[in-house]
This record gives sequence, structure tokens and C-alpha cells, in this order.
Amino acid sequence: MKIELMLMGKTDTAWIKEGAELYTNRLKYYTTLSIKEIPELKKVAGLNVSQIKEREGELILKNIKEGDYLILLDENGKLFSSEEFAHKIEKVTIRGVKCIVFVVGGAYGFSEEVYSRADEKISLSKMTFSHQMVRVIFLEQLYRAYTIIKGEPYHHK
Repeated sequence: MKIELMLMGKTDTAWIKEGAELYTNRLKYYTTLSIKEIPELKKVAGLNVSQIKEREGELILKNIKEGDYLILLDENGKLFSSEEFAHKIEKVTIRGVKCIVFVVGGAYGFSEEVYSRADEKISLSKMTFSHQMVRVIFLEQLYRAYTIIKGEPYHHK
């Protein structure tokens, strides 16, 4: 199974890039992972929040294939423990899904069209993290999930 992490905007912060690369490299032993950065919208000063979400939503949906299992990283999504998240990954894999796409939206969240297309929403925390920080936090949790699935000693109870 392939996993894709889709992100609005790119990062230019060195330590975040290093952290993301660390877990991306570790994940190569467990799954095929790709990271797709969708460029931030330009000239948004005259747009309202709804219009920004719609434009970002169009860019997101343009990159989703019909059979993709779409999971939004959303503040109103379901909270999982690391073990529960690992079980979720394993369960979707067993169902024969070819690609899970996790999406980190823009600053205002997702458009209604993206929410309608999503198979589910998950939250990393009740706290709010910057879109930059989410990259490293999510990749670490994905790595942790695979070590839990494989019964490796990375995760401690």
C-alpha cells in the first residue's frame, strides 16, 4: 500500500525539513511514502475565507484519484492513541486500499467539497499546531504506527 501526505504550502525551515526527512527515510522500510506539496495560493488579499478554502479545495481534489482513501488531518477529526492509529492503518491496508492520502489543509481548513470527498477525519491533538510542525508530528506518528504494527520496540507502553 502507498501512503501520500499532501500539504498546502512548502516549508523553508531547516530543522522542520530535517525532522521530516528523518522520518521519511525511516518509513522507507515499511511503506511507499510520497509527499506532495501544493503551492500556497497567490494574490488572496481580495478573497474571503470561503473563497480561499474553495480554491485550495480545488487544488486538493485535483490531486486525489478515484480509489484513494482520503483522510483529512482536521481539528474536528477523531482523536486516536498511537496504538489506535496503528490499528487504523493496518485495518485500511487489510481492506485492500491501494493508497491512503492524508491531507493537511490551509490555515482555514477545508472546503465543503473536500469534506464531502473525505473518507474520514482525524485529529493529531486538541491543541493547534502550525502547518509546519504538523509535518514532523504526523510523520513521526506514522513511523510509530508501523513499528507498532511490526511489533518493534520503538513504542513503549
